[in-house]
Amino acid sequence: MNTPTYLDYGATTPIDRRVLSVMLPHLESTFGNPSSLHYWGQQAERVLDESRQTMAELMGALPSEIIFTSCGSESDNLALRGGALARREAAGCNRILISPIEHPAISNTAAQLATQNGFVIETLPVDSTGRILLEEMKIRLGADVALVSVMAANNEIGTLNPIPEIGSLCREHQIPFHSDAVQYGAHFPVDVSNLPVDMVSLGAHKFYGPKGIGALYVRSGTPLVPVQTGGSQEFGLRAATENVPLIAGMAKAFQLVQEEGSQRIQHLVPLRDKMIRDVLKNIPGSRLTGADPDSRLPNHASFVFEGLDGNLLIQVLDSEGYACSSGSACKTGDPKPSSVLTHLGYTPDWALGSLRVTLGKDTTRKAVSRFLEILPGCVQRVREADQ
Repeated sequence: MNTPTYLDYGATTPIDRRVLSVMLPHLESTFGNPSSLHYWGQQAERVLDESRQTMAELMGALPSEIIFTSCGSESDNLALRGGALARREAAGCNRILISPIEHPAISNTAAQLATQNGFVIETLPVDSTGRILLEEMKIRLGADVALVSVMAANNEIGTLNPIPEIGSLCREHQIPFHSDAVQYGAHFPVDVSNLPVDMVSLGAHKFYGPKGIGALYVRSGTPLVPVQTGGSQEFGLRAATENVPLIAGMAKAFQLVQEEGSQRIQHLVPLRDKMIRDVLKNIPGSRLTGADPDSRLPNHASFVFEGLDGNLLIQVLDSEGYACSSGSACKTGDPKPSSVLTHLGYTPDWALGSLRVTLGKDTTRKAVSRFLEILPGCVQRVREADQ
């Protein structure tokens, strides 16, 4: 077996050493509770405030608009649940609009809001690549809509959505708009001073920060009911003692994305394009899922192979030393066809054969070339095993 090669950066990323070096002092010496009044608490509070200021400046936001959470999924939960309940309390709005290919943190939360809280959930029409159809969206907007939530970039198929246009439509109708930017924020600037969004979710472990920490941007004046109650931390919107080391790490990792993002993209795009080009050329019965390269994440290549067990392919690739996924990390091991792919019109004989390859800032051209050399044979082996 070759030296193991990681090609699943869409699932998680290793912590950048520069991020780790920022975190370590706060694990060892600056260990106080930010809510404590003594020296150790004040030191921790200073780090918390500086990290919040860093995130705010990088996003074109106010520090009071940055809420630290435990992950992108929690940020999604707080935005959707807290936003919908607040809007219904204030204005009686009872409809929630989401895309049909959201991360489960949104789709499952929406389903629970329907069953337990009586909200009406509607899915917005998308095209064959997963992009929102704006003209169709216009028809569905109205005064009874509590919230719209559309992800900026799909984790499974890599498609980028027209967030500025969606946000502008919501502004016209004075409807709060949330976007899950967990994948998007790993590559692109998120400047809310120029972006018509009211809430944005981020997760640090997607951009070489630590797991267990996320953030939710909440524009001033956006109604939001706290989902996690207790203390008054995070401006009363998220009760829990703040995890200062992870927060400091997230702020540093996000800073590095802004400073190095364009350089990383320049490195990733040629590798991604080679991946897409070679797979479609050299493997019969293969299709690219999601948008074309101009409208997808710079590190993301996703495919379906006809007549193939995608989970078995992942196991075979792993035995060859390559870590990939059969869709999103949350779906790995699930024998059912991906709901994203079936919604986009793929039949089970195609949808069950999905493969997602996501590259990282340290992925080399040599590693991609080696992977492309062994992939056709692996696909053939799995197809023969299924016969």
